Amino acid sequence: MKLNVLLSAVFLMCGVIVALAESVDYPESKIMNQVDNYHGTEVADPYRWLEDDVRESAVVKQWVEKQNEVTFDYLEKLPMREAFQKKLEQLWNFERYSIPYKIGGRYFYRRNDGLQNQSVLYVLDELDGEPRVLLDPNQLSEDGTTALARYTISDDGKLMAYALSESGSDWNKWYVMDIDTGEKRSDEIQFTKFTSATWTKDNQGFFYSRFPEPKDDFQDLNKNQKVYYHRIGTPQAEDKLIYERPDEPDWGFANSISDDGRYLILSAWKGTDPKARIFYKDLTVDNSAPVALIDHFENEYGFLGNDGELFYFVTDKDAPRRRVIAIDLNKPEPENWREIIPEAEAKLDDVSLVNNLFVINYLEDVKSRVRIFNVAGKHVRDVELAGIGTASGFNGERTDTETFYAFQSFIQPPTIYRYNLITGEQEIFRKPEVDFSPEDLEVQQVFYESKDGTPIPMFLISKKGLQQNCENATILYGYGGFGISLTPGFSVGWLSWVEMGGVVAIANLRGGGEYGEEWHQAGTKLNKQNVFDDFISAGKWLIENNYTQPAKLGITGRSNGGLLIGAVLNQAPELFGAAVPGVGVMDMLRFHQFTAGRYWVDDYGSAENPEEFDALYAYSPYHNIKEVEYPATLVITADTDDRVVPGHSFKYIARLQEQQQGEAPVMIRIETSAGHGAGTPISKVIEEKADTWAFFAKHLGLKQSP
Repeated sequence: MKLNVLLSAVFLMCGVIVALAESVDYPESKIMNQVDNYHGTEVADPYRWLEDDVRESAVVKQWVEKQNEVTFDYLEKLPMREAFQKKLEQLWNFERYSIPYKIGGRYFYRRNDGLQNQSVLYVLDELDGEPRVLLDPNQLSEDGTTALARYTISDDGKLMAYALSESGSDWNKWYVMDIDTGEKRSDEIQFTKFTSATWTKDNQGFFYSRFPEPKDDFQDLNKNQKVYYHRIGTPQAEDKLIYERPDEPDWGFANSISDDGRYLILSAWKGTDPKARIFYKDLTVDNSAPVALIDHFENEYGFLGNDGELFYFVTDKDAPRRRVIAIDLNKPEPENWREIIPEAEAKLDDVSLVNNLFVINYLEDVKSRVRIFNVAGKHVRDVELAGIGTASGFNGERTDTETFYAFQSFIQPPTIYRYNLITGEQEIFRKPEVDFSPEDLEVQQVFYESKDGTPIPMFLISKKGLQQNCENATILYGYGGFGISLTPGFSVGWLSWVEMGGVVAIANLRGGGEYGEEWHQAGTKLNKQNVFDDFISAGKWLIENNYTQPAKLGITGRSNGGLLIGAVLNQAPELFGAAVPGVGVMDMLRFHQFTAGRYWVDDYGSAENPEEFDALYAYSPYHNIKEVEYPATLVITADTDDRVVPGHSFKYIARLQEQQQGEAPVMIRIETSAGHGAGTPISKVIEEKADTWAFFAKHLGLKQSP
């Protein structure tokens, strides 16, 4: 059904809402004469100046301040702003826990008492003992913007390496703490991103990866990552270089240690694609050189553990939905590999090796099913889950007889279970209490056809008794990229919208990982338009089935999902009543020139390639804004986002304000002292979400539930 025919039918069936005109005076955004030539095509970039670092450019800083002045003045006057603020605070104020991590006979977990800006790290010497605060990030900054990004514990449970992030930055600094005393030691590691700390079995130090010191930590490309060993109590300048590839500046390295402590496993990566090269280093031999085990970027290989010289991997080689194999270091040729657990109909989403058992989490139509196998590949049992939802966790050591996992759904908050790997018995370890009534809500999973006939799953969350009368203020959410699956998960944000009378629709678009690598690849590079078609088709299905109408259909997404929203707004602006793209990748011709942007070439392609340039230019949100009537749009970004730099959103909104032909407001909300999202204080999260929902409520005509 063509869009104009669809909308005509909607006008006949539904009482269509027409938004009232309103006038907003936007700050001036100067236009520069910047034209680039891509393979013979001239492309204008009139707002290039907005790429400048807001911390260094007085002009950009002034522009940000003026845009925020207009936006926040508008948001503060929204009728339901205060109601959403109170609803979010009410729902978010519940005790929540992370999955316990057991090592050295101790248990480590994070806990938030409700509205703490950052969760606190605790340690238990006995599972039923009194928890002790190990690290409280809330004490590290007045505004709650210092976050505990990562932590790892030495095998004896006595030392902790931990990384802190400031203002949402991907850059981390690592420190070391004595767990018995809680004292911070002298160790300090700088210039790290995208790395863990991997302790040696003697507990004397750890391996990590770092980048060269950047000239501009906000915009510089991240290249030449190297692997180092840090010995406890020594300065970083004395850390030993373990591996580098100056001939391959785009490579990064993940580090792990074999179960017996003999081998360091290096997984080389180039971007967001899980394809990896595998190297191993024998730590029992002084100054041994890493040996290449997998020396190509053709498939995914995830190291699971070892029995001596027998290494276990999860891989998608000859199995797009993944399988488990064993490789003997003495006979490493592919023809000698042994299949332990073959590919199944469902995607193998996650696997861990604990108590000499493979615990495998399958994704069956976007829902978890957990199965247990022994190391020979024989099925032992399935884990009985508490319904339809998402299970995660199941980590531990080879000798552990217990493990922990979390189970959640859209209307069930994450409950932590303790699972006995010997008997299969399980018990609730922690269960949060949230101030809402799940029995008043319902979740449906539907399947609709995309433009090319591909069936796409979608979840609908609403109050029970939802009427298909075209009158429901509905928010459609999607992501569709990097193999990331949108599984059922508890979200206070979604819950608050539904509790106030709205409907949430979450579409599992191609480009994600819901059905394996083929599903992912169907939404990448030259196939990226499939993602936008899937999303637009989801909107049409909701309208055709009378759940909503264009004027009451809002759309939102973040990061790659922000790109999604920007693209579909250009392709079908009349299909939606409001849009909120968050921290989006909006300039598809220059994204790879900033910070971590080069990693995304795996999914998007690059404008440096003529064929890929044509595809990117055809949907790039910034470049495809037209002189048409756009729905109300609230762009969200942060001034110090060093992953998707805010220049993407700055340029996009400047051009959107220039080209908007309708009366609906198009504005930008720029958070200060914040990054891409990770580690954002709860207070800031609630404020942003209250602004977002109040914006949607006004422009979608939400009728608040009593």
